[in-house]
Amino acid sequence: MNLTGRQKAFFGAFLDLYHQSQEPLHYTQIAEKLGVSAITAYDMLRILEKRGLVHSQYMQQEAKRGRTSIVFVPTEEAQRIVTTLTGEIKEYHDWEQVREHVLKKLATNQTDEYHDLVEELLDRLPAVNTPMLFITEMVAAVIISLQLSHSDLVDKLRAAGFPKETGLSALEGLAVGLTLAERMNRGFLKVILVQNQRFAKMLAACSGENHERLVAFVDELMGTMNRPTTSQENE
Repeated sequence: MNLTGRQKAFFGAFLDLYHQSQEPLHYTQIAEKLGVSAITAYDMLRILEKRGLVHSQYMQQEAKRGRTSIVFVPTEEAQRIVTTLTGEIKEYHDWEQVREHVLKKLATNQTDEYHDLVEELLDRLPAVNTPMLFITEMVAAVIISLQLSHSDLVDKLRAAGFPKETGLSALEGLAVGLTLAERMNRGFLKVILVQNQRFAKMLAACSGENHERLVAFVDELMGTMNRPTTSQENE
């Protein structure tokens, strides 16, 4: 939605009022809610109309027969945008929960916790359809698997500039490279290779802002991991 911050606030106020009243709104109602002049409210509604977010129409005033006033209603495009934004908010909330869960598991530095986390991520992966969650779980599963098979590979990847310099697309090659790890579970590798075909499509579907979040997460993930130890080694 190509709107300024002020226009977004105005649009949000308009939608709030419309959903409360469930009837067309006069620009003076918006002016009163936001504490702006009627002229300012009218001008802003006309801007939203040019953006295809509201539609103006004339409505006869019951108190003054023969007199009409101009009112505004949201368009189908506005409703679509609201639905999209709601979905994005939910996806971000779900992503934050997954992110915190993964980092908390890694902080234990326990081999069994690492194995359990990889299995958990790969079990969920086929059913994940939102780009941020899919990429997060795919990247985490691959990188943790690399750490388990060859503990120095993650440090080498960071030294080579992954993910900030090479980009997340390099993960496709990493997933294929896991097939060379003799100690990797064959069942895990099969899932990774199958889901790897979806990775590029999911990555392309991410917005620039979400892509930056994912790169930051991967960098944090790699910085959190150490060589995992078994419970017996800690005893």
